[in-house]
Amino acid sequence: MRVPQFERYAVLTQGAASFVVGAIVGAIFYHSVFTANFEAVMIANSEMEQQLSQYEVDLKELKQFKNKHSVIKGVLPIQEDTRDSDGEPIVFDELTKAELKKRVRANLNALLGTSIYDIGSNSKIARLLLDDKVFTGIYGNSYTIEIKTMLVSDNVLQVWFKASVLKPSPG
Repeated sequence: MRVPQFERYAVLTQGAASFVVGAIVGAIFYHSVFTANFEAVMIANSEMEQQLSQYEVDLKELKQFKNKHSVIKGVLPIQEDTRDSDGEPIVFDELTKAELKKRVRANLNALLGTSIYDIGSNSKIARLLLDDKVFTGIYGNSYTIEIKTMLVSDNVLQVWFKASVLKPSPG
């Protein structure tokens, strides 16, 4: 029995190899497109969940304070851009931003129902309580916040804050 000459099948093996390589490259391309779309859907879902929870809280607060006209009825935290020591902006992902806003709002919910005319003393207390406060366990990192501005507009307390990643202490 003789061994067949593979030189006769060179074109066939090259074609088969090209097909396999093309299938692998196509699968990689398809997977990258799928991953990008899935990530976009996940981010949109988290934003919608955040909006839904905010709407539920707003609805509850509106029902609670519907007959009171000069009280703080809601808290709206707004995160400002933070820059590092080199002047480069620190970019937070959407989930981290949402969690930071949620925690700041939870800490300031004690001011709900208080008179808007007492905002001077209340803001001083809130600033003392929240300035340089450390929020731990947010997706594996710890963050410290700094309150920049507090303003009451349309019975909503708007709080602008900056967040920065807390560096672990050496040791």
